[in-house]
Amino acid sequence: MGPKKASGKDQGQKAHVRMTIEEKQEIVWKHENGTSVFELCRQYNKATSTICTILKKKNEIMGAKVAKGVRTITKQRPQILEEVEKLLLIWIHDKELRGDSVSEAIICEKARVLHDDLLKNTPATSDADTKEFKASRGWFEKFRRSGIHSVTRHGEAASSDKPAAGRFIEEFKEFAKAEGYLPQQVFNCDETGLFWKRMPKRTYITKEEKSLPGHKPMKDRFTLVLCSNASGDLKIKPLLVYHSENPRVFKQYKVQKTHLCVMWKANKKAWVTRLIFSEWVNEVVCPAIEKYLQEKHLPLKAMLLLDNAPAHAPGLEDDLLPRYNKFLTVKFLPPNTTPLIQPMNQKIIANFKKLYERALFRKCFEVTEATNLTLKEFWKHHFNICSALKLVDKAWQDVTQRTLISGWRKLWPECVRQLDFEGFEPVNDAPIVEEIVTLGQQMGLELDGDDVEEFVEEHNEELTTEELQALQQEQQDNAADDSTVEEDEAVANVPSAVIKKVCQMWEEIQTIVEKTHPEKAVVGRCLNHFNDNVMPYYRDSLRRRKKQASMDRFVVRKSSSEPQPGPSGTQIKRARESTPERSSLPVIMEADSPSKQ
Repeated sequence: MGPKKASGKDQGQKAHVRMTIEEKQEIVWKHENGTSVFELCRQYNKATSTICTILKKKNEIMGAKVAKGVRTITKQRPQILEEVEKLLLIWIHDKELRGDSVSEAIICEKARVLHDDLLKNTPATSDADTKEFKASRGWFEKFRRSGIHSVTRHGEAASSDKPAAGRFIEEFKEFAKAEGYLPQQVFNCDETGLFWKRMPKRTYITKEEKSLPGHKPMKDRFTLVLCSNASGDLKIKPLLVYHSENPRVFKQYKVQKTHLCVMWKANKKAWVTRLIFSEWVNEVVCPAIEKYLQEKHLPLKAMLLLDNAPAHAPGLEDDLLPRYNKFLTVKFLPPNTTPLIQPMNQKIIANFKKLYERALFRKCFEVTEATNLTLKEFWKHHFNICSALKLVDKAWQDVTQRTLISGWRKLWPECVRQLDFEGFEPVNDAPIVEEIVTLGQQMGLELDGDDVEEFVEEHNEELTTEELQALQQEQQDNAADDSTVEEDEAVANVPSAVIKKVCQMWEEIQTIVEKTHPEKAVVGRCLNHFNDNVMPYYRDSLRRRKKQASMDRFVVRKSSSEPQPGPSGTQIKRARESTPERSSLPVIMEADSPSKQ
C-alpha cells in the first residue's frame, strides 16, 4: 500500500472559511451603492458565483438580525405567518362565542384562507412570506399551544346534534324532577360578543367611518356573559371581558370598576378564561343566588346549566368555594346542541342586542336634540366605553321576564307552562325594531327594519380578514395604553435569560406531559389553566423588555451624529476604502447588533 496522501491542511493549504452574515450584508450594501461584482470579488477574494449567490439572497440576508460572528441564517419564521396566527386566534374565539365547534381541518383551512388574503393585501417582506403555506400537522401542533383550548382533533366539526339534544331534554326533565328543582332554582348563562360602537351598515356614520381622518373602524368588541334563572325574575350582574384593563376613559373619569354594572375583567384578546369565569361565579353568581333563595324562602339548592365552552371546562365545581360547592350543581349541555336547546341562545341574547341598539339610538337622538353636537361629532368624540356600559345595563334591565322564560320552552317546556297559565306566545321584537327605525329616520338616517335585523345577524356572521385585522388593531391600541404600567418588582430584577429559560422549559414540559400522561382531559385543563394565568406574566415581561430595547436602539440610532465603529475593524476598513462617502452603514449595523444592547 502506498503512502497516505496528505490532506490539503497537511500541505499547508488554507482551510475554507465561511463568510459571516455581517460580511454578506456589507457586500449587499456596497453593491446597492455602486460597487461592481468584479470589484467585490477582488476585495473579498471570492469567486463570482459566490458573490452572485449572496446578491441573489439579498432580501433574506439584509432582513436577518443576528449576533456578531454568526455565519449561517437560521430558518426565520415568516412575518405573514405570525399575522395569520394572531388573526386565527381571534377567529376561533369568535366561533366559540357563537357555540360553533371547530376541527383541526377547519382551522387549517381558515389559516390558508387568511394567508392568501394577507398575501393579496400586503406586500411580501421576504422570500419566506411568498412561499406556499400548507398548514401542516406540525404547524397545527405548534399553533395549538398558543391559545386553543378546545378543538375537534379529527374530521369535520359536527353540526347541531339533534339526537343528542333530544336525549338531553328527557334526561334533564328526569333529573330536575328527581332532584325537585323549581324554575327559580335553575340558572343558565351564555357568552356573546358585542360590537359596542357599531351601527347598521346603511347609516351614514358607518359609510363615513373609513373616510374620517384618523378614525379607526368601529369593530371594537367586548365579551359579555349573561345569566338568569328559568323563572326570569333574577338577572345576574353580567361578566364583561375587554382587551384593556384600564381604558383611557376610565383614567379620565376616575372610574371605580367595583361600582360598574358589570364585573369588569380584561385580557389581551377579550376572552373569558376559566379563571375569570370561576371568579365571576364565586364572587357574583353564587352570592346573588344565595341571597335570592333566602329572600324567596326557598331551599338553598340551585343548578347552573352551561354549554361546553372552553371556559366552562368539566371540573368547574372544584373551582367553587366550599360554601357554594355545597348547594350549587353544575350541569353541562352535550356538545353541538347550543343552537337547539341552550336557553340564552333562544332569542334572549338577540333580544338583548336589539334593546342595546334601541338604547343607543335613543341616546344619539337625545344628544342631537338637546345639544349643538352633530351625530358624527357625538359618535366620534363623546361616545366611549363608559357610555356603552350604561347602555348595556339599560338593555339587560329591559329584557322582560317573559322573554327570559321563553328561552326554556325547548329544553324545559313544563317550566314554561307552569309559569304562564294563559298560554305562551313567542317573543315579539317588532315594536323594538320599529322604534329603532323611527329614531334613526328622525335623525336623518337611511334605515328600515331589514337593516336592524341584519345588524343583529351581523354579530353571528363569520368575520372577514379585514374585520379580524380591525379587531386586532383595536386590541393592540388598547394594550399599548396598558403597557405603560411598570414591571412588578418581583420580576424586575430577574434577568431576561432566566425568564426565557422558564418559557423554554415550560414548552418542553407541556410536550412531555401531553405525550405521556394517560389522563388527557386532566392534562388539558391543567395546561390551559397554567397557560392562561401563569405564563402570560413572564411572556409579557419579555415582550415589554424587547419593546423597550427596540426603542432604546432607535433613540441611539436617531441621536447618533458621529460615525460609529462597525461590526468589526476589518469590515469597516474595507467599507471605507471602497465607499468612503457612505459612513452611515456602520451606524445601522451597530444599532441592529444584539451584542451591543
